[in-house]
Amino acid sequence: MRIAQIAPPWISIPPKNYGGTENVLHHLIEEQVAQGHHVTLIAPGDANTSAKQVPFFPKSLIEDGTPWQAHLKAYYHLFKAVEYVKQHRFDIVHAHLSSTTDMYLLPLLASLHTPHVTTLHSHFPFDNNIGTWVGDADQYFMEWAPSVPLVAISECARAQETLPVKFVGVVHHGVPMEAYRPDDHRIEDFFLWIGRFVPEKGAHLAIEVAKRCNARLLLAGTIDRYVDASVRYFQQVVKPCIDDAQICYLGPVNKEQKTDLFSRARCFLNPIEWEEPFGMVMIEAMAHGCPVISFPRGAAPEIIAHGKSGFLVRNVDEMIQHIARLDELDRKQVRQHAECHFSARVMVENYIHVYKKVLLLHRGSLASRFSEAVALAP
Repeated sequence: MRIAQIAPPWISIPPKNYGGTENVLHHLIEEQVAQGHHVTLIAPGDANTSAKQVPFFPKSLIEDGTPWQAHLKAYYHLFKAVEYVKQHRFDIVHAHLSSTTDMYLLPLLASLHTPHVTTLHSHFPFDNNIGTWVGDADQYFMEWAPSVPLVAISECARAQETLPVKFVGVVHHGVPMEAYRPDDHRIEDFFLWIGRFVPEKGAHLAIEVAKRCNARLLLAGTIDRYVDASVRYFQQVVKPCIDDAQICYLGPVNKEQKTDLFSRARCFLNPIEWEEPFGMVMIEAMAHGCPVISFPRGAAPEIIAHGKSGFLVRNVDEMIQHIARLDELDRKQVRQHAECHFSARVMVENYIHVYKKVLLLHRGSLASRFSEAVALAP
């Protein structure tokens, strides 16, 4: 198939450090190319891809120092991307709704004649990127939503949405399993937490678990310097607990560093306090054979096979109780669970199925409009 992938312009593909959506995009595109599809990636020039690349400026916006609140270059990127698609021939256009500025895709894609689908990587409302303020612009953008088929990244994510959007499928994320190599001989006696430092990701709860277990915890991830709440949370809640002995902060980590950490950690702690649409880091951990202990929020129950690839627990007390059961889990089975359900190969196959569904719907719509035109002709 001839596929155009329109990436959000904020973070490079693949990301240098944290970037869940961008990691997914990288894995998806590389596997699509590997399976013989002709893929064009429309993204800033610092992307590293096997696909044909079309950039409209040299660096991703965060790398270029653009704050999240600045929308103009983001809109320019998305507008030019849709214009490029209109001037070239593609079987399907795949866009990605991840951050506030991606909402511009709805009016831009609604009038696009090329069949298209958009993955909803986050959740509504998107009019909320200025501190704790939440606007009401999402409802106005619903004017175009019926014309933009969406893919949810989990059943949970699809069920959460109450706005009048149109889902055409659910596709779980996947990772290239050949890049993840379990090594039972490297396991060390520490727990691991990786993510963005925001309260809902639960780093403070992972610290509580480690302290009550008298265990070592390694924290890795990013502090969003453009979001005051993220900075305050790290400075006031997390940083005072860091002693570089029991509780250690490693800073942001790249792919190679994450591979090393997952291969050595006893388990990955995921005490999330929000309905997370997916949770990429969980399947990365499992791909290395590293079991995951998570609260059953968001998509976690769809990702973790309780008693096989990790444990689903309701609170900190249960998390501590199940840490004592980690030896019941076979790290090879943890890996097998990820390979069967969350490989890049499976993800691409599921997306191709969705693409074909959208193409059939598109042809049906064209045939219906043609029949109506014939009926109205004099």
